[in-house]
Amino acid sequence: MIEILILLAKIVGSLVWLLLLTLYLTWAERKVSAVMQDRIGANRASIRGLRLFGLFQPFADAIKMIFKEDFRPSFSRRLLHTLAPFLSFFFVAVTVSVMPFGDRIRIGGRTISLQVLDIDVGLLFVLAMLSLGIYGILLSGWASNNRFALLGGMRGAAQFLSYEVALGLALVGVVMVFPSLRLSEIVSAQGRLLFGFLPKWGVVLQPLGFFVFFIAALAETKRVPFDMPEGESEIIGFFTEYGGLKWGLFMFTDFMEIVIISCLTTTLFFGGWQVPWLGADGFVFPGGGTWALAPWAVTVFQVLAFNVKVAFFCWLQILIRWTYPRFRYDQLMDLGWKVLIPLGLLNIILTAAVLSV
Repeated sequence: MIEILILLAKIVGSLVWLLLLTLYLTWAERKVSAVMQDRIGANRASIRGLRLFGLFQPFADAIKMIFKEDFRPSFSRRLLHTLAPFLSFFFVAVTVSVMPFGDRIRIGGRTISLQVLDIDVGLLFVLAMLSLGIYGILLSGWASNNRFALLGGMRGAAQFLSYEVALGLALVGVVMVFPSLRLSEIVSAQGRLLFGFLPKWGVVLQPLGFFVFFIAALAETKRVPFDMPEGESEIIGFFTEYGGLKWGLFMFTDFMEIVIISCLTTTLFFGGWQVPWLGADGFVFPGGGTWALAPWAVTVFQVLAFNVKVAFFCWLQILIRWTYPRFRYDQLMDLGWKVLIPLGLLNIILTAAVLSV
C-alpha cells in the first residue's frame, strides 16, 4: 500500500511540476518577446488589484479557453477531430514519467527514487512517445476536412520524419559513451570527473552530438524558425478548424514539448541533477577544499540544479523563437537531410574511432 501511495505522489508531483512550468512558459514567452520589442507584455490580469507583473495571466487565459464555445465544423470527421488534440497532449505529457529529477532519498528507512518510472529503455520510451505525437497533428489536419489544415498536417509529418532521423543519430553517440538506455544511469555516469576537475557531462564528450540533437529537437517543437506545420502567414496550419479548449491543448502541447526537450537536453548532455564536484557527503573541490552537507541539503542542491538547467534551456528556446525568422520549406528539409543527418553520422564515426583507441 505504501508503495502505491508513493507512486501516486510521484505521478501527481511530476504532472503538477510539468503543467505549472508549461503554464508559466506562456507568460515567460510574452514577457521575453515584450522586452525584445520594447513593450510591457502581459500585465493586466489581477486579483483584488494585485497584478504581480502579470503572473495571473496564464490562469486567466486557461479559464477563458475552458469556457469558450467548443466549435466543431459540420464538415469535419467529428470523433477524430475531437480526439486529435488530446492525443498530442497525452503522448507528450506521459514522457515526464521517466525524467530523473534527482537522486534517491531516504525517508523513514525507505529509499525513494526521485523519478516516477526508472525503466531499462527510458530513452527509447521518450523518443517513442514524442514520435507518436505526430498522430495528433496528422489527425487534426485530416479530420478537419480542410485542405489548408491537411497541408499543415502533411508538412508536420514530413518535418517530424526528417528530424527524427537526425535526433536519433545524435543520441547514438550518447549511448556509445554512456552504454545504457536507462536515464538514471546516464545521469549517474556524468557524475565522474575528467582530468580531476572537469565534469564528465555529455556536452563535453559529445559536443557535435549536442549540436545536432539541439537543432533537431528545436524542429520537433514546431516553433519558429521550424514552424512549417503552422505557418500562420502561409497556410494557417493543422489547427485551422480548432478553437477554445482544443486549440488551447495544441498550444499547450507546444510549450510542454519545450519543457520535455529541455529535460532531455539537461539529462543527456548537462549532467541532469548532477552538480559539479558535489558528492553524497557534500562538495569536494579540485583544489582539495571540502564543504560538508547534510543528505537533505545535497538532495536540495541536486533538484535545484535540475530545475535551473531546465529553466535555462526553456528560456533559450524562447529566445531563439523570437530571434530568428522562419525557414523556407526547402531550406528546412535541406538542413535536416543534407546537414544534420551527415553530421550525426560523422559524430557516430568519430565517437567509435575515439572509443576504439
